[in-house]
Amino acid sequence: MNIAKDTRIVFMGTPDFAVPVLHMLVEEGYQIIQVVTQPDRPKGRKRELTPPPVKVAAQELGLPVYQPEKVRIPEEMQPIVDLNPDLIITAAFGQILPKALLDVPVHGCINVHASLLPKYRGGAPIHQSIIDGEKMTGVTIMYMVEALDAGDMIAQGSIPIMQEDHVGTMFEKLSIVGADLLKKILPAFLRGEIQAVPQDARQVTFAPNIKREQEILDWNRTAVQLYNQVRGMHPWPVAFTLWNGQPMKVWWADPLADEKTDQAPGTIVALQKDGIVVATGDGCLKLTDVQPSGKKRLTAEQLINGRQIHVGDRLGE
Repeated sequence: MNIAKDTRIVFMGTPDFAVPVLHMLVEEGYQIIQVVTQPDRPKGRKRELTPPPVKVAAQELGLPVYQPEKVRIPEEMQPIVDLNPDLIITAAFGQILPKALLDVPVHGCINVHASLLPKYRGGAPIHQSIIDGEKMTGVTIMYMVEALDAGDMIAQGSIPIMQEDHVGTMFEKLSIVGADLLKKILPAFLRGEIQAVPQDARQVTFAPNIKREQEILDWNRTAVQLYNQVRGMHPWPVAFTLWNGQPMKVWWADPLADEKTDQAPGTIVALQKDGIVVATGDGCLKLTDVQPSGKKRLTAEQLINGRQIHVGDRLGE
């Protein structure tokens, strides 16, 4: 039996994170009978209808694409059920599959999740692990159940989060980890040689999708915490503070944890060639890449040279 060619797989994914997994499956000769992804969405200032990355990749690979609005709606789920796949593989698809679909494949439904479960269940595990200052993260391949990311774990792979890493770099790294891990374990999994392990309910934490209020920098926090928040929001959705009563995005910053000041948190204490130094609850944060409301993205040097910002200005008010 040729496992790759004889196993009929439906692949479900949406963002860039899922693309290396799809490419790996095709390169390894697996039979992808359908790619399911989210509908095209309006993007950018012009709100142009844009296909998700997985749709683009699938079309380039010559694979059939299906874009249901909600797979929980029976009539939208039915075309997938009718295919009677042997296995469903998901990677950042963005929807919880209903039991009626989970029960269809003989090998079940498995998910490539970007955290070391049971930590960081939910839609923003990469963001949250960086925001929390974690030193390690990874990918878990687990069975899908109706509860959010609660299925038994089939395999895990871990990598360090470096000091300079941000959401963008970790998405890229973890997408490769996920593809490589699935490539390694899938043949043995399909032969029934892997025993899945239940998650330890006592260790469960959650990482729901980022909300607007989480993007706001609280200058009473430490310089390191604020730095982690900035990189945990870069390059999307981007952290921000208030300046002259208007939101100013902070695209990048550097922590000056050892630089002490008696100025109130949020006060600009120095304007340097490479950054705007702001007092925090402990140490200072140097803003190096910002975007005032209604303006283009600027280096701190450009903003300083425009004489728009001054020592003593208070951010966050």
